[in-house]
Amino acid sequence: MDKSDYKILLVDDEPDILEFVGYNIRKEGYTLFTCSNGKDAIQTARKEIPHLIILDIMMPGIDGIETCIELRKIEALKSTLIAFLTARSEDFSQIAGLDAGGDDYITKPIKPRVLISRINALLRRSPEMPEIEKRIIVGDIIIDREKFIILKNGEEINLPRKEFELLELLASRPDKVFTREQIFEEVWGNDVVVGDRTIDVHIRRIREKLGSDNIKTVKGVGYKYES
Repeated sequence: MDKSDYKILLVDDEPDILEFVGYNIRKEGYTLFTCSNGKDAIQTARKEIPHLIILDIMMPGIDGIETCIELRKIEALKSTLIAFLTARSEDFSQIAGLDAGGDDYITKPIKPRVLISRINALLRRSPEMPEIEKRIIVGDIIIDREKFIILKNGEEINLPRKEFELLELLASRPDKVFTREQIFEEVWGNDVVVGDRTIDVHIRRIREKLGSDNIKTVKGVGYKYES
């Protein structure tokens, strides 16, 4: 199955959250449905049978906890994963969410790349999620996301975290050009200040360690991993 075959239902009463989080989920390639309240979420979940439901807790009418309890009563959704995405970080809220049948509890605010990693990790629990999703294979390079290692022709190559994440990003979509702004946002996050040459230095080190020229510079734009 391709990522587009996986359905995610995002439920939040804040339009900005639906737009921002929804954009990043769609960008990752998943099929997304959105709702702004618990009642509509239950109806949509019954109809679409999503693989993952991401729920806000504080919503008018039926809150996220009650919505989760009702969702867990639906037989067709017994294999659906449910994650709470909320600004409430108190222990009792997390316990209530998990006791209601939630599989994960994610606290806002969260960086887009971290959120997508959490979503990918959750979906790997699904029996329908293929093993290949745990790895990226491009040519003679294997990027093992779970073990955090790189293999080239069977030989292990150790990369520091940021170099690994940068290579993972580029290789996740071969031949796609990532702008410098996209790379900064995905790997470092908008709230981290780094020098203009940071990406260039990391790219140079990755090229040296891999001993390949697959990472191409697109002058004035950014970088791509050429398949």
